[in-house]
Amino acid sequence: MEEIQVPPYFICPISLEMMKDPVTISTGITYDRENIEKWIFSAKNNICPATKQSLTCIELTPNVTLRRFIQSWCTINASHGIERFPTPKPPVSKPQIIKLLKEAKSPKMQMKSLKRLRSIASENDANKRCMESAGVMEFLASIINNSNEVFEEEGFMSIKDEALSILYQLKLSEQGLKSLIMSGNGEFIESLTRVMQHGSYESRAYAVMLMKDMFEVSTPTLLLSLKLEFFTQVVQVLRDEISLKATKASLQVLVHACPFGRNRVKAAEAGAIRVLVDVLLDSSEKRVCELMLILLDQLCQSAEGRAELLNHPGGLAIVSKKILRVSKVGSERAIKILHSISKFSSTPSVVQEMLSLGVVAKLCLVLQVDCGSKAKERAREILKFHAKAWRNSPCVPNNLLSSYPF
Repeated sequence: MEEIQVPPYFICPISLEMMKDPVTISTGITYDRENIEKWIFSAKNNICPATKQSLTCIELTPNVTLRRFIQSWCTINASHGIERFPTPKPPVSKPQIIKLLKEAKSPKMQMKSLKRLRSIASENDANKRCMESAGVMEFLASIINNSNEVFEEEGFMSIKDEALSILYQLKLSEQGLKSLIMSGNGEFIESLTRVMQHGSYESRAYAVMLMKDMFEVSTPTLLLSLKLEFFTQVVQVLRDEISLKATKASLQVLVHACPFGRNRVKAAEAGAIRVLVDVLLDSSEKRVCELMLILLDQLCQSAEGRAELLNHPGGLAIVSKKILRVSKVGSERAIKILHSISKFSSTPSVVQEMLSLGVVAKLCLVLQVDCGSKAKERAREILKFHAKAWRNSPCVPNNLLSSYPF
């Protein structure tokens, strides 16, 4: 069979595949809709791939003429096995969304309208951005905010669950997330906290995952205003291990919140240390272990956090165990935790416990392997802090004792 040459103007500049739904962006260049949407929305690029010009708007205009040319070419070359693709379904328009929102204000139509909104959002990223600009975000947030006090009302939770899941599914823009944060002077954060306290497992997961997205663009002012109840509920989601996504999101929320001293104290008071140690004992997923060690490191920078870790019977043991077993990041954080304990909380009993748990041997091993200069430096400092108590101990194997720093 002779090779069929596709005309170059039928090819998408990004993927070098034949266009099926050509659209033109603000710079005048035409791309395939699926590829340019990935470029703009998923990869979050705001420049034209071909011209490198900034995009003045993200409106994608269908290039109907080119699409018809491509379809005609496919039909002409059908004998060569080329199939004509169907005419793409047009994206949703802003007036359509506004009409749906008006219908959703009727209690009888609300669930039906919400399900339609969910379906539209699942089709493509362009629909999500159209929905955001049409006010869907504000509408869904109002459902979540205004229904906090009627958890026992029949059918309420299903509507609230639907609104919350759609809001998360929208994958809001940075500006949209910031608007949620600022709405009602932190009212939405309090609403999500109540969802985590009273909601179903599914809605609690959506709440903490949405909060993770919000915290990635939040300001220190918001993070410093978080209440103890917020930490209590995030820690409870972590304790319940609803799903891997919810666990990761809970950890990321706390990591974003705990660079600040007062938040470390609140997290410790909420029982974060005990839950982290308990979950870490059974966890083998790399990223989860890294996040837990990062968070434990943050919390152990406060006296309250160090005290909670030392009060847990397995605290020091599990931190030591994760050295050289998770990743370079995990080892660095675990050693940093032990460094904080050694520098600020090293009572004679703690020093002896570290020795009996094999912490000293593990630190000597760190000095012999490639695990980063910072980690080695901290390991060496810990060993020097307590050289008198540890250096001549029979608990340290002879093959590692040669590594012990003078």
